[in-house]
Amino acid sequence: MSVKVRKNLLLAVAFVSGVLAVGIPYWSMAYGKVKLPIALVGPGLFVPAGAALLLCASRVASLPKVLLIMGATVPATVCLRVAWDVAADPTSHNLWPFEVVIASFLGFPCALAGAIVGSMIAWLITHDPKKT
Repeated sequence: MSVKVRKNLLLAVAFVSGVLAVGIPYWSMAYGKVKLPIALVGPGLFVPAGAALLLCASRVASLPKVLLIMGATVPATVCLRVAWDVAADPTSHNLWPFEVVIASFLGFPCALAGAIVGSMIAWLITHDPKKT
């Protein structure tokens, strides 16, 4: 397996892990009980942040790429819920674009925090203080 395939596989596994970590508690809530963004806040948000940190620290991908992929985990979680609920009841989620935007304002800052810390760790590992 090539290095590029391995890196893409790691990115995919991190994305799915983030979606599941945030999604399982969120998807188990009854539709009438869901209040965004509170319904998405929980320990599951540490997974996208931690995965972003690890992906950047190990230089699997660049900070912007990791930010886009891991930041999209929370909006993807909401999109999956919307698709599932609309399939059962087409009158639900009539404001779904706002739900996705709210999820983005939660997911991307978490991923950004992890990606920045991971990039700083990667820089510290490769930085030679004697050269400056």
